Amino acid sequence: MLKAFFTEMTGALRESLRDLAPIVVVIAFFQMVVLREPIPNLLDLALGTTMVVVGLTLFVQGLKLGLFPIGETMAWDFARKGSLFWLLAFAFSLGFGTTVAEPALIAVADEAAEVAANGGMIDATETARVSYAEGLRYTVAFAVGLAIVVGVLRILRGWPIQYLIIGGYLGVVVMTALAPKEIIGIAYDSGGVTTSTITVPLVTALGVGLASSIEGRNPMIDGFGLIAFASLTPMIFVMGYGILI
Repeated sequence: MLKAFFTEMTGALRESLRDLAPIVVVIAFFQMVVLREPIPNLLDLALGTTMVVVGLTLFVQGLKLGLFPIGETMAWDFARKGSLFWLLAFAFSLGFGTTVAEPALIAVADEAAEVAANGGMIDATETARVSYAEGLRYTVAFAVGLAIVVGVLRILRGWPIQYLIIGGYLGVVVMTALAPKEIIGIAYDSGGVTTSTITVPLVTALGVGLASSIEGRNPMIDGFGLIAFASLTPMIFVMGYGILI
C-alpha cells in the first residue's frame, strides 16, 4: 500500500512538473532571449518553483482524496433526506465559506483597498483599508453563496441554464452603467478570482454529486454550471457595493 502511494505521488509530481514547465520556459525565454538579462535571484526562484511544484502536487492529491469525495457524499446525503432547507443552507454556507477563504480574493481585496486609499476614495488609514477589503470580501462571498443556491435550485427544478446566464449578464450590463467607474474593474476581477483553488473543487463536487443523486438528472448536463453563477453574481453585488459606499 505504501509503495502504491509513493508511485501515485511520483506520478502526480511528474504531472505538476509537466503543467508548470511551459510557464518556466516562457519566463526564461523572454528574460534571456528578448530582454537579454540574467535571471535575477536565481536561487530564490529555483527554491520558490520547487515549493510551488510540491505544493501543487499535494493540493491536487488532497482534492482527489478528500474534497471531491466529501462534496459529492454530502450532496448525495442531503438529496436523499429530502430536506430542501438544509440542502440550500449547506449550498449557501459552502459558497460563502470557500469564497471568504479564497487566497486570490484576499489578494485582490487587499490590493483594491490600497489603491482606493491612494486614490482618495477612502481614508488612508490601516483601519479604513482593512474595513474596505473585508467589506469587499464578504460582499463577494455573499454573492457566491447566493449563486450556489440558485445553481442548486436549477439542478433540482431542471431550469435551463442559458436563460439564467443571459439574465444574469443583462444584470451585469445594467449595473455597469449605474456603478461608479472606479469599482467596475474591481467588480469584474472579483467575478474571476472567486472561481479559484478552493471554491471550484468543492462547488463542482456539490453539483456533480447532487445531479448524480436525483433521478432524471444527468451529471454531465446538470451537474456542471454552478461555477458560472459563482463568477457572475459577484460582479453585480460588488458594483452594488460600490454604489452604496
